[in-house]
Amino acid sequence: MQSKYLMSGGTLFTSLSAVVICTTFASALQPGSFVQPIHRVAHEEQVAGSEQVASRIAPQATTSPINLDLQPGEHPLMPAMRFAQDGLARVDTTIADYSAMLIKEERIDGELHEKEVAFIKVRHNPFAVYMYFLKPNKGRECLYNAGPNGTTGLLIARDSGFRKRLGRFELDPNGRIAMSGQKYPITKLGVRNLVTELITVATNDTQFGECDVQTKQSVINGRPTTLVEVVHPTPRQNFRFHKAEIFIDNEFKLPVRYASYMWPQQPGGAPPLEEAYTYLNLKVNNGYTDADFDKENTEYFQ
Repeated sequence: MQSKYLMSGGTLFTSLSAVVICTTFASALQPGSFVQPIHRVAHEEQVAGSEQVASRIAPQATTSPINLDLQPGEHPLMPAMRFAQDGLARVDTTIADYSAMLIKEERIDGELHEKEVAFIKVRHNPFAVYMYFLKPNKGRECLYNAGPNGTTGLLIARDSGFRKRLGRFELDPNGRIAMSGQKYPITKLGVRNLVTELITVATNDTQFGECDVQTKQSVINGRPTTLVEVVHPTPRQNFRFHKAEIFIDNEFKLPVRYASYMWPQQPGGAPPLEEAYTYLNLKVNNGYTDADFDKENTEYFQ
C-alpha cells in the first residue's frame, strides 16, 4: 500500500530525538535477574556492509503492514503522530528494556563521520544505557545511569586501543569530552526519549503544510518493515531536513531505522545524508536488573 499527500509549509520532526515511532509489543515483562555476558554477546555479531548486520532472528513468514491511513481533512503527519502517541503509552506498560545492535552515521559540522557500530542495552525506568563499540573503536565502553528523580547522572567510559590502559573515568554526559564526535548525548538514546520528542515536534509541525508523505513496504535486515517517507520539496526556514525515512518493523511495531537527508547542493543531485540510526537484532524485555548497569559488573571494563 502506498499513500501520498501534499500540503503547503512545515516540518515533521528533527534529528535522532524526533523520529522514533512505537506501538505495542505483545510479550509480557519477564521477571528475574539477568546478567548478560556482554563480550560474548557483542562479539558474536559480524558487521556486514552498509547499514546491515547479520541477524540471528529469523524473519517471520507473514506480518501485517502498519496502518497509517489518513483520515479525511487531516494533516498528512497525523497518522504517524497518532501511532507515536499510542505507542508511548504502550512502551511504558509493556517494554521495560531491550538490547540491539546500533549502527550510527552522523554529519557534524558539515562532515559525515565514520559509521559506528555498538551493542547496546537500554532500560527505561530508571533510565540506563550500556554500550560496547564494535566499530571503529572496538572495545570502547560507555555506561550511564540517570540520577535520583531522573536527574542527569555521570557517564562511565573506557576507551579502546592504547588509551585502554588509562582505565575507566567519569564524565559529564553533556560535557566537551563526552560530546566529542557525537551529535547527541547518551541521555537522548533510547526508544522512549525519541518517541516523546517525535510527539512534541510533530504537534508543532501540524501547523504547517508542504509535506509530502508516502508509506510503502520494505525490508531491513531480512525483516518486513513499513517505510514512512517524508519530503519537504522546497527549503524553508521551518524545515530541518529535505527527506526523512522511518522504517517500522511490522512484527515488533517498533522503528528499526531512521535516516534524514538535506537538500541537494546542485539541482537534480543526490540529497546528502545528515544522520542515520539503525537498530538490528532487537530483543525486548530481557529482565535486566541493576547488575546490568553497574560499573562494578565483572563483565564490563575488562
